[in-house]
Amino acid sequence: MSEAYPRTPSLRLDGRRAIVTGAGRGIGLAAALALADAGAAVALVSRTTAEIAAVASEIERRGGTAEAITLDVGDYDRCAAVLGAAGPFEILVNNAGTNRPASFLDVSAGDYDAVFALNVRAAFFVAQAVARRMVEVGRPGSIINMSSQMGHVGGPGRTVYCATKHAIEGLTKAMAAELGPKGIRVNSLCPTFIETPMTAPFLADADFRAFALAKIKLGRLGHLEDVMGGVVFLASDASALMTGAALMLDGGWTSTS
Repeated sequence: MSEAYPRTPSLRLDGRRAIVTGAGRGIGLAAALALADAGAAVALVSRTTAEIAAVASEIERRGGTAEAITLDVGDYDRCAAVLGAAGPFEILVNNAGTNRPASFLDVSAGDYDAVFALNVRAAFFVAQAVARRMVEVGRPGSIINMSSQMGHVGGPGRTVYCATKHAIEGLTKAMAAELGPKGIRVNSLCPTFIETPMTAPFLADADFRAFALAKIKLGRLGHLEDVMGGVVFLASDASALMTGAALMLDGGWTSTS
């Protein structure tokens, strides 16, 4: 084939090391499987050993490589030490997060602090620890901050969650500006409501489910498989010129007001 013709960038991740936080269930689990299926060696991080051990076993059953790291990402000192020793990685899926829906007038300081501590503070310092090792060894990489459609709009009963995800969008852009010259790309992934253990309680409410479906232009809730391709795309050379951007997987929620 003539060198005058371009070659399609690969979505394969063979030879690369990835780390996924909150990897024991839901979107984190799906991200870990997707990266492993694409050839990456994946480190799975969660506070719950049994969950990540099960995911690691499934990855190995599929012929992939995985390790389980039991870690509370909210413990800054231990997190920095463990991730520094475990790295360097070329890929981070910064996924650990939570939500405590409540009316704005009823949000407690405790709930506010808990959601911000995990969704923003922990995400910030996990990314810092992983990026530091990338820079130390001069290794390019891709950091994927798990955001949400709620990082781009508002939603009733989700003032705290929306605030944290808008923060992640700003963090992503600032990180991209600073780390780009070092060869590290930083993007956010923004799903709509995906049917997971975290979303199950409020999707069980018929009125809320109807509200969500009315907003999603494709007329259905998301499935874990809907997120997996986006994770691989952002991790791979197929998105080599993409940084500081938000990849919307929202079924069209944010396409109109």
